[in-house]
Amino acid sequence: MTSPISTGPARLAQRPTAPGAGPPATGTLRPVRRAVVFDLDGVLVDSFAVMYEAFAVAYKEVVGDGPAPFDEYRRHLGRFFPDIMRIMGLPLEMEAPFVRESYRLASQVPVFDGVVELLTTLRVRGYRLAVATGKSGERARSLLGLLGLLPFFDHVIGSDEVARPKPAPDIVEHALDLMGFTPEQAVMVGDAPTDIASAHGAGVTSAGALWALSDAEELLAAGPDIVLARPGDLLALCPSVPGD
Repeated sequence: MTSPISTGPARLAQRPTAPGAGPPATGTLRPVRRAVVFDLDGVLVDSFAVMYEAFAVAYKEVVGDGPAPFDEYRRHLGRFFPDIMRIMGLPLEMEAPFVRESYRLASQVPVFDGVVELLTTLRVRGYRLAVATGKSGERARSLLGLLGLLPFFDHVIGSDEVARPKPAPDIVEHALDLMGFTPEQAVMVGDAPTDIASAHGAGVTSAGALWALSDAEELLAAGPDIVLARPGDLLALCPSVPGD
């Protein structure tokens, strides 16, 4: 299914007004947005081909012959790998070869077009940036370092570094705590329903990233506050921070 908003600039998602609620208050000062929290895979980097190969190798080594159920695996992306194995009923022993192959193939992971320009502009405008990913923190920092993206980020947090990974809000809340901002001062950009759920749970504006998705139906069903067709669309929502 092709999303009707898969092209064009960022747009606010339409959410129903609560019964009995009046019009929004006018003249109310809103907190200035100062931080962006990004998911990693499918938002900053196009890791799906490498992920597919690593998953196929791990499945063959641990489970045996036959097609690896990558399509089902991809539906759970954003979660910590061991959690996905539990959901799918696959052996946790798949993690070791999956991680090994992911490291081996990391140099083949491309950065999405427009991401470097986006991160550079956000930094120039005075934003603090963080990554909150389903990967382990060590593997995420290693990949970002290899691709030259690590210096853009104040913090890179993996699912193994919080008590409850996505879709729980812990990882987004931890990023905000580290940067010293309130939920109203941040936006979370993700390409999976788990990202949107984590942002909502933390009280952060959620932005759905569509550029890696051939079918955006599940992401849009999760109810992102904003949808972005391309990385640069985020800049319309992030003017320069006053005083920076």
